[in-house]
Amino acid sequence: MGAPVRKLLVIALVGLAAQMVDGALGMAYGLTSTTLLLLVGVAPAAASASVHLAEIGTTLAAGAAHWKFGNVDWRVVTRIAVPGAIGAFAGATFLSALSTETAAPWMAAILFTLGAYLLVRFSRPLRRNPTAGRLRGRFLGPLGLVAGFVDATGGGGWGPVATPALLVSGRMEPRKVIGSVDTSEFVVASAASLGFLIGLGTEGFLLPIVLALLAGGLIAAPIAAWLVRIVPGQLLGAAVGGVIVLTNARVLMRAADLDGALPVLVYLLLAVGWAAALTLAIRILLRTRRERAIVRAATTPAQSQETETVNA
Repeated sequence: MGAPVRKLLVIALVGLAAQMVDGALGMAYGLTSTTLLLLVGVAPAAASASVHLAEIGTTLAAGAAHWKFGNVDWRVVTRIAVPGAIGAFAGATFLSALSTETAAPWMAAILFTLGAYLLVRFSRPLRRNPTAGRLRGRFLGPLGLVAGFVDATGGGGWGPVATPALLVSGRMEPRKVIGSVDTSEFVVASAASLGFLIGLGTEGFLLPIVLALLAGGLIAAPIAAWLVRIVPGQLLGAAVGGVIVLTNARVLMRAADLDGALPVLVYLLLAVGWAAALTLAIRILLRTRRERAIVRAATTPAQSQETETVNA
């Protein structure tokens, strides 16, 4: 098997893994796939352009599925997608104008920051406030603009920026947050792809990579729906955040010309932070399961008593 074929198979596995993560968390397809594409030697702008072109297909399929299951709030979609598209187009144009040498540390810094954000996000419980009222356009518009720009320049970030912000607001059900963000991402990915097309031309899209990512993502979609029922999102989010942080730290340290014992020390500190985040995620997961078990134990006798009363 030739090297190009092996590389495409690896990229298809990248798409599969990224879709697995995205299906379980409702985010991080772009972060995971772009990080791994950079790791196998794809140029930053080409990596982001190819990922966004593949995302047009994956987000269209995801959005259709969410719409079918009633997970989409179309009011939120319309108010976040248009600003997101504007931000994504601007971000794609900006990244296209950068040289590979300049773009690599820029993208690595964004990916590193978002990876660290995932670590923090999934190492603590999420507080919700269902009585807070409806989300306003003055919140959704700037959120979409920032998330879209970060998504295009970092090769991912729409989900990690938009999803936690909507969840933390406490004004939407989690399933509708994920469904609305995934559905609006189709518009964002299309706008980013248009920006890359104008900035890089057709040669900026590596079609074999796009098709490999798309194939892997489509294969993984039904598996991810099953995986989300088995692998806890809390644990997966912390694990993926650590991988993204460690991978992009290497690029940043290389760009900063760090040598000697300092890179080893940085890796050790990051590894300790990752281990701490995983430990906290596991503790939160176990505590949540205990609380649910207590609730089930308390409600089951009450339900049984009601049934006996009715039968009597």
